[in-house]
Amino acid sequence: MSASCHDAQNVEVMVFARITADPARMGGVPCIRGLRVPVATIVGMVADGMSVADILGAYPDLEAEDVAEALRFAADAVREREIPLLSTG
Repeated sequence: MSASCHDAQNVEVMVFARITADPARMGGVPCIRGLRVPVATIVGMVADGMSVADILGAYPDLEAEDVAEALRFAADAVREREIPLLSTG
């Protein structure tokens, strides 16, 4: 499970036990537990409407908590950022 902690500057930092980013693997892209399964792939599958069971069927090495942590990681990645939205009208 992820947890938050505070660094020396008293800024909250999220810690993710199941997310790894190794510059020597997949170009440093955040992946699940050192596997070659990018967090973005899992988040995209959820966004496309796939269930956790479907995702686990497609990636048998994953566990349900991997999917949950990928979503928490993605949420944290966009939290507190200003994202410009374009008006369609």
